[in-house]
Amino acid sequence: MGIDEIQLNFNESTLFLMNVLIGFIMFGVALDLTVHDFKRTLKSPKPFIIGLTAQFILLPAFTFLLVLLLQPRPSIALGMFLVAACPGGNLSNFLAHLSKGRTTLSISMSAVSTLLAIIMTPLNTLMWGSFYGPTNDLLRSFMISPTDLITTIVILLGIPLTLGMLVNKRFPDWSKKASKWMKRFSIGFFILFVIGALANNFEHFIDYVGMVVFAVFLHNLLAIMIGYSSARSFGLPERDRRAIAIEIGIQNSGLGLILVFNFFGGLGGMAIVAAWWSIWHIIAGLTIASFWSRRPPATESEGHAA
Repeated sequence: MGIDEIQLNFNESTLFLMNVLIGFIMFGVALDLTVHDFKRTLKSPKPFIIGLTAQFILLPAFTFLLVLLLQPRPSIALGMFLVAACPGGNLSNFLAHLSKGRTTLSISMSAVSTLLAIIMTPLNTLMWGSFYGPTNDLLRSFMISPTDLITTIVILLGIPLTLGMLVNKRFPDWSKKASKWMKRFSIGFFILFVIGALANNFEHFIDYVGMVVFAVFLHNLLAIMIGYSSARSFGLPERDRRAIAIEIGIQNSGLGLILVFNFFGGLGGMAIVAAWWSIWHIIAGLTIASFWSRRPPATESEGHAA
């Protein structure tokens, strides 16, 4: 049985717990957010607009070109489209700070991209998937309802973000303490999430992960390069370039993984792409952030500093 035919399975209780876990992670992210984070983007819209354009337009489009170049198995290609359509991941703010990038830009991008993902994630997944013949056939076989997909993303992202921001507004002192705790354990929570996704399907993961390692490596590298080069092309300072590069390279693949199980029956290639991306982007993100952390941005780039 090939990677396009296997399905990674969850029972309903395990799937429910994974939905709760990713909601909990997003709630923790929102404990650090305020309305001011959104207003801040209006004061300096250029880097923000460049970053979101790279996130939701350039990355999905270049992913399509990468799929045309690599010609991976259809389920792997659809997994790549789905991951590219996801918003920035919850570790991006920490990594942007470590890399000496502009953390406030990363926070603003994460917040707004997560809200936009309610529409843009299903739109990009279904649109680019339909443009590529083999993945279009897969999409037809699943008969995905855009309305159901959007509703699920609202539940997974919109509600936890709203609750987290409300708690932050009402109980700022508690939120500040809880947010620090969540940041310290966010990588652990995320790894727990991925382990939970693979626990009952580890044999399939080991059998087929080799088929996606190279594709995910190129895909992640492409995402980071798109972010950095887009910011550089428009003359943004180094701190903004780093923040945008990290933000585009650290995708919320956990959200993608949940959507694979909720809407695509745990389709092998999609699930393994999202699972391996979840592991790899932590490795790649920590590596590049550590590299940048030892190379402070030039003094002239501090004009956009937070």
